[in-house]
Amino acid sequence: MVVISDVDEALKKLITREAVDQGDVEVVFDAPTKDWAARRSGPTIDVYLYDIREDMRRRQRGMINEYRDNIVVSRHLPPRHFKLSYLVAAWTQRPEDEHRLLAALLRCFLRYEALPEDVLGGSLQQLGLPVPLTVALPPPEDRSFADVWTALGGELKPSLDVVVTAPIDSGRSFEAGPPVKWAPTLTLQRIDGSAPPETRPRGLTELAFEASGAEQAAGGAGKTSAAGGSDTSIRIRKRRPKPGGTAE
Repeated sequence: MVVISDVDEALKKLITREAVDQGDVEVVFDAPTKDWAARRSGPTIDVYLYDIREDMRRRQRGMINEYRDNIVVSRHLPPRHFKLSYLVAAWTQRPEDEHRLLAALLRCFLRYEALPEDVLGGSLQQLGLPVPLTVALPPPEDRSFADVWTALGGELKPSLDVVVTAPIDSGRSFEAGPPVKWAPTLTLQRIDGSAPPETRPRGLTELAFEASGAEQAAGGAGKTSAAGGSDTSIRIRKRRPKPGGTAE
């Protein structure tokens, strides 16, 4: 993820600017294993990323509209927030120097509840959202710093647990349909030979047929049209049978 490198760069800028002298102390992001500790030379602050977890309390639902000229052109999912946990330790020849560096780091992180805007870059700057920062909070029940050092195979050292909650864009976007410019209209049209259900008398069915000519074939009686032989529409109504009975 690009956002992880952006957080790394922001932490490095903050540490070198407010906690240590960049010329005297090196800031790295290596795993503090025994082999690494044996190869290091000079005072070093190691900022090791050891855990990534989503902050479920910050998850949002729904969609966010994107506008162009006051018209919705697309919608995207809200960003997700992930906790990046760093193990920050100082490495020098003397324990006193390590304690001095840790104290400077602690003062540096305590000044801010979120990473300063002037150290943010890349995706963090583009999103424009705060990036919360915590330091030295009690670890979760399922995680122990001693276990982290044991997994790395190194010796246990005093360290700071720095957690940065970084927003990450999911990248999922959906194009919106064209805007509605006119009010919708609804047209009802009856089918020839039938009436809309809502206009029929309750309990009746309606049969309609067309009779052509001068006589009514169904009744056997001769009838002529008043208009001189035009088509005549004859409707016959009959009762629907009642449930369990006969038609009326």
